[in-house]
Amino acid sequence: MRLTRPMPALAGAVAVLALTGCGSGGDGKGDGDQGVPATATGSLEHLAAEVRCEPNMQTDADEIRQAVCDNSDGRFVLATFATDRGQREWLNGAKDYGGYYLVGRKWVAVGQESTVAQLRSTLGGTLEEGSEHMNPGGSHNRGDHGGGGHHG
Repeated sequence: MRLTRPMPALAGAVAVLALTGCGSGGDGKGDGDQGVPATATGSLEHLAAEVRCEPNMQTDADEIRQAVCDNSDGRFVLATFATDRGQREWLNGAKDYGGYYLVGRKWVAVGQESTVAQLRSTLGGTLEEGSEHMNPGGSHNRGDHGGGGHHG
């Protein structure tokens, strides 16, 4: 089955990345896995509650649910997916725009590097990084590819 609405969701994530300054932030340090909890699971509302944000729903479709969240860690997009394949297709398209991604099973949080790193301390998951061409200050240019980031 082909996803019918991934582009509006992608456009929303890109808009938030633009607002949050996706290419800035980060301290250049590796982010080891010590102290990272097991990856959270659940609905968008459950994940939002875990990180103490009131989700501002942007997309509420069968294949993807997406909201903008603000909390003490910063502003980020939280998206949940009906299928693993749908999630991977969304990520593959979104990463072309740069940014930083915290990836769990059927969910993604997108925001500044420092924001997703903080979210990881509550939600667990794997840190991934978008296109090196769109992240001029990203780890691609520091030679720091630790923490499950994009390698390629």
